[in-house]
Amino acid sequence: MGDVRKSVLECIGNTPLVEISRLCAKYGVRGRILVKLEMMNPGASKKDRIALYMIEEAERKGLLRPGQTVVEETSGNTGNGLALVCALKGYPFVAAMSKGNSRERMQMMRGLGADLLLVDQSPGSKPGSVTGADLKRVEEAAVEFAEKNGAFLANQFYNADNSAAHEKGTAEEIWRQADGVIDYFVDFVGTGGTYAGVARGLKARNRSIKCFVVEPEKAGVYGGHTPDDDPVHVIQGGGYAEKRVLVDEAEVDGSVLVTDEECARTTRDLASAEGIFGGYSTGANVFAAASLLRGEARGKTVVCLANDSGLKYLSTSLYRYD
Repeated sequence: MGDVRKSVLECIGNTPLVEISRLCAKYGVRGRILVKLEMMNPGASKKDRIALYMIEEAERKGLLRPGQTVVEETSGNTGNGLALVCALKGYPFVAAMSKGNSRERMQMMRGLGADLLLVDQSPGSKPGSVTGADLKRVEEAAVEFAEKNGAFLANQFYNADNSAAHEKGTAEEIWRQADGVIDYFVDFVGTGGTYAGVARGLKARNRSIKCFVVEPEKAGVYGGHTPDDDPVHVIQGGGYAEKRVLVDEAEVDGSVLVTDEECARTTRDLASAEGIFGGYSTGANVFAAASLLRGEARGKTVVCLANDSGLKYLSTSLYRYD
């Protein structure tokens, strides 16, 4: 029988879970790392899940009118997800975005029909690195646009439907695909929605599963870490040196810090050893998983996500070999 989808929205979710045994062998670690390939969503990131879920919940709750403009602050991935969801559902979409994010993300959103509200970086910020101060400017711009134009603000950093999408979707898929054989889950914290939803969903099935947040070395705030006064790092879409509203610290069993160098090296190794072409946060997740396998998780199974595609980072130094 055929398998024709009615729209690309039906292609969101049910991404593969892959064991990366070659990289584990290269690193000499004992145990298993299972990576969920979220770049295989239509918008090439895990954020497609929350984009669809937040919009459909807003429709169900009567918060979003037919034809109403949607606006959201984004580093790019949620913006891409919302752009494609809004395009198919008939909502104009405006993405408020820092000029510090990669060009590929901006170009992809434009290609999907979004309008961009580009926000200048804070004084002293570096292109290609978005700080908490930069994000604050973007948040203010999105709120101002929503108020002036009567737009619906998706509000991913505070919207509980963000984490619910991962609890009901991502966590359930991981549990089923791994046949319940999971000891640890690690995730880089951006909005905190993925970590919160997956941790909650997995722990509901097995309380002994340990969940660790992944943070840039200079921007760690969980596990007793104190961030630098002005932390700058290469990982876009998170590591803003602030605890996230969506993350319940009771569901945080520990944290793993990663340097820019460790993150970039692991991302490249993942591509060359396993054919998984991810972005910075994907490398951070895999580095954290390997670190745990060298220590307390030795011989265990650690699950993480390949958050987005490396194709969104070709203008950065990540895959620059010249």
